[in-house]
Amino acid sequence: MKARILVVNDNAGPQSKRLLSALRERGFDVTTASLSAIAFDTTSRSGLDIPGFDAGTLPDAVIVRSISAGSFEAITRRLGILHALGKLGVPVWNSAQAIERCVDKSMTTFLLKNAGVPTPTTFAIEGLEAATAIAARELPQTPLVLKPLFGAQGRGIRLIRELLDLPTEEEIHGVYYLQHYVPRAGPPFRDYRVFVCAGKVLAMMARRGDDWITNVNRGAAPEAISGRIETELAKLALAAAVAVSADFAGVDIVPASDGNLFVLEVNSMPAWSGLQSVVAVNIAEAIAGELLAFLDTRAQTRPPLRLVEPFPMAVAKS
Repeated sequence: MKARILVVNDNAGPQSKRLLSALRERGFDVTTASLSAIAFDTTSRSGLDIPGFDAGTLPDAVIVRSISAGSFEAITRRLGILHALGKLGVPVWNSAQAIERCVDKSMTTFLLKNAGVPTPTTFAIEGLEAATAIAARELPQTPLVLKPLFGAQGRGIRLIRELLDLPTEEEIHGVYYLQHYVPRAGPPFRDYRVFVCAGKVLAMMARRGDDWITNVNRGAAPEAISGRIETELAKLALAAAVAVSADFAGVDIVPASDGNLFVLEVNSMPAWSGLQSVVAVNIAEAIAGELLAFLDTRAQTRPPLRLVEPFPMAVAKS
């Protein structure tokens, strides 16, 4: 019987289509759904109602490709669905906990530091007064990089060189994530993206751009990597993925001008179109292969799914 895989996705882009195709070629029965379409349902034996699955039945595994924006309530409920799937014994790549850790840059930084993974000195505080105090203390040593706590693809990043560069609380919802700027050679500037899956490095690339924010969507060009630096990048990326408990991740690493490497971010729902353009490995096929190997190993010692059993109703006596 084919293993049933649920791919959670809100964007049917080329990468997602290639992943679906790769999973089917590996013999999986694949269903796609957005988290917004999955319901908590206490009339179901599993407690969930998943489009494409009969009442009470569950997928053998879930891959989370994207979660659409929404209100705080909506995002909380959607992550709750992933938490529930994990509680029921369904492996979720990535788990709700890993996604929460990666989306919140302050928690990512905390976990990296706690695991001994080199990452720039960082402060995450609330209020302009607290941010001003930190900036006044740190700016004589180094510029600071201000990032949105929940941002992606380089959007909203600012370089803080003086106190007047700090935005108002209204502009950034009152939260200031401030990080020491890592000095590096440029222009052109370079950083690295390493794609990790199931404890292995699948591929890596450099990103070169005239802007110090070297995201491909901002015009940076992907480049192949070769040489001794591959070993160091792989070591850091694997340690970063373990620190946040990510099953697969895109790890961003920046080289300082003195040769040291620092992990900036761990992306739990990474894109890979730029990376795919400069590497020989088929990333979608590699993810599908790693999931198949994981499920084959897990099948030998798979715990039973924790489906809900009705609790006997107590009848009050008059």
